[in-house]
Amino acid sequence: MSNWPELTVARDHDTLAVLHLASQMLGKIRVAHAPWTNHGWHLALQPRANGLETLPTAAGDGRTFTLVLDLCRHAIVLWVSDESRDELPLNAGSIAALHARLVAMLERNRLPSRFNGSPNEIEGALPFAEDKAPRNYERDSADRLREALAATLPVFEHYRASFTGKSSPVHFWWGGFDLAVTRFSGRPAPQHPGGVPGLPDRITREAYSQEEASVGFWAGGATAAEPFFYGYAYPDPPGYRDAPVVNGRFDETYGEFVLPYAEVRAAADPGQLLSGFLQSTYDAVAELGHWDRQRLEREPIAP
Repeated sequence: MSNWPELTVARDHDTLAVLHLASQMLGKIRVAHAPWTNHGWHLALQPRANGLETLPTAAGDGRTFTLVLDLCRHAIVLWVSDESRDELPLNAGSIAALHARLVAMLERNRLPSRFNGSPNEIEGALPFAEDKAPRNYERDSADRLREALAATLPVFEHYRASFTGKSSPVHFWWGGFDLAVTRFSGRPAPQHPGGVPGLPDRITREAYSQEEASVGFWAGGATAAEPFFYGYAYPDPPGYRDAPVVNGRFDETYGEFVLPYAEVRAAADPGQLLSGFLQSTYDAVAELGHWDRQRLEREPIAP
């Protein structure tokens, strides 16, 4: 029996949607109050044993603070460098209530509370303060996401370790609600066309300003879809979409290779199956795109 937890739309979607929108609020605080880093890497949430956490943010008075989407306590937990701590439960009943309580928690701790109030990368999403529809949050579903991230993270870290060129950390993008790691060829890329819902084109174009091969795990979040692993290139080298990728298939809707999470979970060795998929999506990009593989790759150093 696999120790990778089952994730299904029918049972887990409502909770994943709450977590997606909650993660966006945390990320948007970084957008408003942190200096820009290349590709927006400073905005991504960091995987932790208990969930997902922002990088430290300056409060403007000598203090710093972090916010944790704590999937053990089922709360947004605030930690401040003056040793203070606060939290609010994720089962607030609605996104509007969660938003209002987050702002109030920041203000009572004398921390920056201003951030953009509209979700990104979600077609037709209401502003947080206007999303008053009842929202169901189940601890079991959040536990399953935490366990899925914990199972995935070592595989992604091993994949990242074999690349000596420019690479992102393994981090969590709250816009799309996905865990990802990206490798770069070292060459500039053509300008991205933009057009991502709720995301200024200048942000998208800076993020995709260099040739890249990216892999990730998408849990669905606000979109009601079964979770999957993915691999894509920007730009696609000629022939990429027809490349023989191990364990996956190219999905024209998403424009990337996909491997359903359920297939990984059902495998005799989920980590090995996933590793083969990640590596083969990269191999296709590197070979067809003529990356300098001898310079950019290595065998991972044993721990």
